[in-house]
Amino acid sequence: MSERQHVLIAACLLLAACSDGTDAPFSDVTVVSGIDFVHFNGMSGELYFVEMMGSGVGLLDYDADGDLDVYLVQGNRLGPDVTPDPQHIDRLYRNDSQPDTLRFTDVTEQSGLSATGYGMGVACGDIDNDGDTDLYLGNFGANQLWLNEGGRFSNLTGPLETGDTSWTVSSSLVDIDRDGLLDIYAGNYVGFRFATHKPCRSSTSARDYCSPLVYRSQPDRLLRNLGDGRFEDISAAAGITRVFGGALGVSTADFDNDGWIDIYVANDGVANQLWINQRNGTFVDRAPIAGVAVNMDGRPEASMGVDAGDFDGDGDEDLFMTHLRRETNTLYVNDGSGWFEDRSVQRGLAGSSLVYTGFGTGWFDYDNDGDLDLFSANGAVTHIQEQVDAGEAFPLRERNQLFENTGEGSYLDISAAAGSAFTEARVSRGAAFGDLDNDGDTDIIVSNNNGPVNVLVNNAGAAQSWLGLRLVTETGRDDLGARARLLTLPSIPQRRARSDGSYASCNDARVLFGLGDERGPQDVSVQWSDGVTERFDGLAIGSYHELVRGSGR
Repeated sequence: MSERQHVLIAACLLLAACSDGTDAPFSDVTVVSGIDFVHFNGMSGELYFVEMMGSGVGLLDYDADGDLDVYLVQGNRLGPDVTPDPQHIDRLYRNDSQPDTLRFTDVTEQSGLSATGYGMGVACGDIDNDGDTDLYLGNFGANQLWLNEGGRFSNLTGPLETGDTSWTVSSSLVDIDRDGLLDIYAGNYVGFRFATHKPCRSSTSARDYCSPLVYRSQPDRLLRNLGDGRFEDISAAAGITRVFGGALGVSTADFDNDGWIDIYVANDGVANQLWINQRNGTFVDRAPIAGVAVNMDGRPEASMGVDAGDFDGDGDEDLFMTHLRRETNTLYVNDGSGWFEDRSVQRGLAGSSLVYTGFGTGWFDYDNDGDLDLFSANGAVTHIQEQVDAGEAFPLRERNQLFENTGEGSYLDISAAAGSAFTEARVSRGAAFGDLDNDGDTDIIVSNNNGPVNVLVNNAGAAQSWLGLRLVTETGRDDLGARARLLTLPSIPQRRARSDGSYASCNDARVLFGLGDERGPQDVSVQWSDGVTERFDGLAIGSYHELVRGSGR
C-alpha cells in the first residue's frame, strides 16, 4: 500500500466517511474491564521531582493459564517525614476473560504481593527457571524481587540488598553470559532526595518541576544470577559504572549480530549508552562511535522510552526512542553490524513529535499487515501554560500518538483516527504491549500519572491472518532475546521474544506475526538466545504455538 493510500484511509476515518463502516483501530474498555486502578503520585504542592515521573505497567501470565494478567505500579505519599500509606500498593489483576468479554479481577491480596514502596517500574522474567514469571520492581528507594511460586509470590529482596537505595525507573531481566539464568540490569536515574529538593521555575518565573540536570546522575547496576537465589553485584567489574547518566529506558537485544545480548540505555538529557557484550562478563560502551549516543546534530536528548525492533526487515535490531517537547523522537537504523544512522526526519518521525513529550513506546504491528508500527505515550514534564490558566491541578496533559508504517520506509501519524484514547489528553507514562484477549492482535495498557490506566483493545488486526509463538527453554522459561523469522514469508521482519523496552514496563514475551491475507501454514526459523538455530515447519495460522528449544530441527 502506498503512502498516499495510507493518507486517504486516515482522512476517511477522520471524516467518518468509510463505506465499510470501519471502527477506530482501538477501543478504550477500561471501565468494563474491571481494572479500577488509579495511580497516586503523592503530590502536595511542593513539586517534588519524583512525583511526575511514574509509573509503569506489566503484562505477564502469572498463573500460567495461557492469558495475560496485568501488574500496575503505584506511588505513595512523599515528603521528608512522611510514612508510606499501606492503602497505596501495587496491584495485580488476573485475566478472567471469556470470548468477546475482556474482564480482570484484583487478586493482589491472594497472590501474596505487598509492594508498599514508592513504585516506578516493573521487569518480568523467570529468575529461577521454574516456568513461572517473577517480578523485579524498581522504586524510588530500595528495589524488590518477588518470586512466583505457582501463582503466589514471595519476597526475595534480601539477596539483592547491597546498601544501594538509588532511584530505579526501568530494568531488564536478561541473560548476559548465556548460562541459562536471567540476570538483572537496573537503570538508575538521578540522586533526588527531599533534603536536596530545589525550587525551580519556568520561563514565566512561576514554580515548576526541575530539569533532571539539576541533580547528579546515578550509576546503573548489573546483578549476576548465581542460580541459588543469590545475586552478585558485578556492576563495576562488568564496566557499566564507567559511564552513566540518568537512565529512563532499557532495551536488550543482539545489536551487532554476534549471538550475544547487548544493552541499550536511554538517558535523560545526556548521552545514551550502547553496552556491547564482550562475551566474558564485561561490556564496552560503543554508543559514541556507533551513532546512538546523540542525535544527528550531535546533541544529547531527553530520552525517556526506548524499543528495539527490525522495522525495515533487514535482519537487525533498530532503535526508536521518545523525547522531550521541542526535541524529535529519534529513529536509529542499524546497518547490521551495530553501526547506526539517525533517520528520524527521512522516516517521517521527527516533525510530528516536536510538540509532545514521549515516554512509553513500542514497535508492534497494530493492523497485522506484516510491518511494525509505533506507539508513543505522551505527557509533559513542565507545566503547560494553557492548563495552568484553566486552573488544572496537574497541568501536564498531552495526547498519545500512533504511527503507521506505510510499508515504504516511512511513518504516518494516524492518532486522530485511532479512537478517543488518542484524542483525549492525559499524563501518560508507561505502556505495555500484548494480546490481552488472545485474538491475534496487540492491545495496549497505558499507565497515567495521578490518574486511571487505559486498557486499549485492538480492533484493527482481527481481519488479518496471524501466527503467535511462545519461545521457551527446556525449563519452560521464556527465552528472552530469541529471534524468530518466517521462512515462508521472508519479507516480514523478524520478531524478538522480549519483555523489556518501553518505559518502566514489561511486555508480553510472546512473538506475534501479522500475516496480512496469507492463509497457509508457516515455516519458522528460531535463533535461540544462546546462538543455536532451529527450524519448525507447518505451523497453523490463527493460533499460538509453544516452541521449545531442542524440539526443532
